[in-house]
Amino acid sequence: MAVQLMKNIEFAKVLKLEELVEYQPGQVVSRTLAQIPRANITLFALAAGEGISTHTTPGDAMVQVLDGEAEVTIGDETLTVKAGETVIMPQDVPHSLEARQNFKMLLTVIKR
Repeated sequence: MAVQLMKNIEFAKVLKLEELVEYQPGQVVSRTLAQIPRANITLFALAAGEGISTHTTPGDAMVQVLDGEAEVTIGDETLTVKAGETVIMPQDVPHSLEARQNFKMLLTVIKR
């Protein structure tokens, strides 16, 4: 039997990603779907006003917005992202995120 690389998610079933994480007042909720040496895939739900502080990643990070709206700061530029949109944050460039309203995203980080 092959080793499953995905976790915390049902296999061979139609799923709505935004339903796999729930909003919690005053919290950032995450659910890791895959974590291997060169890639991470994580679902996040951020209550309005919550954020992820400035940091860098050792790989390019892609945010796919599933619900709501947030401000993403990449280096010196701030972008507004909404449901259905995607933004890429390059490796080693400081970035942060703040939920302007309840906000869900799928974060994929690909490392060298």
